[in-house]
Amino acid sequence: MSRPPVPLHLAVALEGAGWHPAAWREPDARPADLFTARYWADLVAEAERGLLDLVTLEDSLGLQSSVRTGPDGRTDQVRGRLDAVLTAARIAPLTRHIGLVPVAVVTHTEPFHLSKAVATLDHVSSGRAGVQVRVSATPDEAAHFGRRDVPRLPIAELDSPAGRALLDELFGEAADYVEVVRRLWDSWEDDAEIRDVATGRFIDREKLHYIDFEGRHFKVKGPSITPRPPQGQPVVAALAHRTEPFRLVAGSADLGFTTPHDTAQAASIVAEIRSEQERAGRGGETVHVFGDLVVFLDEEPGRAAERRARLDAALAAPHTGDAQVFAGTAAELADLLADFAQAGLTGFRLRPATLPYDLARITRDLVPELQRRGLFRASYQADTLRGLLGLPRPANRYTPA
Repeated sequence: MSRPPVPLHLAVALEGAGWHPAAWREPDARPADLFTARYWADLVAEAERGLLDLVTLEDSLGLQSSVRTGPDGRTDQVRGRLDAVLTAARIAPLTRHIGLVPVAVVTHTEPFHLSKAVATLDHVSSGRAGVQVRVSATPDEAAHFGRRDVPRLPIAELDSPAGRALLDELFGEAADYVEVVRRLWDSWEDDAEIRDVATGRFIDREKLHYIDFEGRHFKVKGPSITPRPPQGQPVVAALAHRTEPFRLVAGSADLGFTTPHDTAQAASIVAEIRSEQERAGRGGETVHVFGDLVVFLDEEPGRAAERRARLDAALAAPHTGDAQVFAGTAAELADLLADFAQAGLTGFRLRPATLPYDLARITRDLVPELQRRGLFRASYQADTLRGLLGLPRPANRYTPA
């Protein structure tokens, strides 16, 4: 007897006018609206109509250009962005079900500030917040703060002794950062707020806790100034391409975004993350591993490839990136996702090549196709992001047993 298909988790990554650098030139693009709340609210509303688990909102400490080579000086592509956490907080009251996961750079920022920002997002969204932590590895971004020097290393030198040392430093710091953030979220017990007018007690001071974290990178006393988030622990995610970030996902995150280009690579990535998970003592915990794909989608065969070729022609060279680029129909993409899922991926984060067109094709063509195959739900079945991802609400580490 064949087993019924396992439903997939599905997310979208929202970036500017789309993930293709020439997307802003498309007839239905909205380049004049990129820095308005309404633009982002419209995109997230479309994603929610498609019943997607979550959206991620891109952010960085530099202009959109090569992550490792620094500013490129181009003026023919989208440059500039809104703060992702603030944008998510603005959108939260306009949505009801979908998870909101802004990107936050952790290399040059303070964990106390991010902990209360994401806790606030969880409160204003009634439990639908997460955060995608990102490291910063360029001297140009370090220069914004002036507190540390980061060497400029070409991609080809990342496996050199100096490259590995830098990556170990940055991702080790990110792991400490996440630990501080998680402890701060727990620093208020769930029932710390009394709000008893008769006795004049608003909080029970005994239920606020110093975290007293002291590690290699941070020394933070706590407690937070924001009550424990509705989810207890908002979802922590990270993008991972190699061993150092795989280790961060396995040891510190709830969700990892990966970029396999075939099923064999996907199986290898999943196996490495699961091995690192065991090594970190988290073998019994759910850590989702999603696959990322840039997608051009169209109803008619060949049309998506034509759009991709037309947009590539506007560049000096065909656009490539870290993730596989798919151009085809919803049925063809559903076939590909089903194949990748066999390699152990629990879901997918799709990067629409153009916005809003490819996002609408995901929600209006791909989702119904997956539903017909029994690979995606027909309605929202949980009120929180942790619930959508099948993650339990964790106990507070400071609450007496």
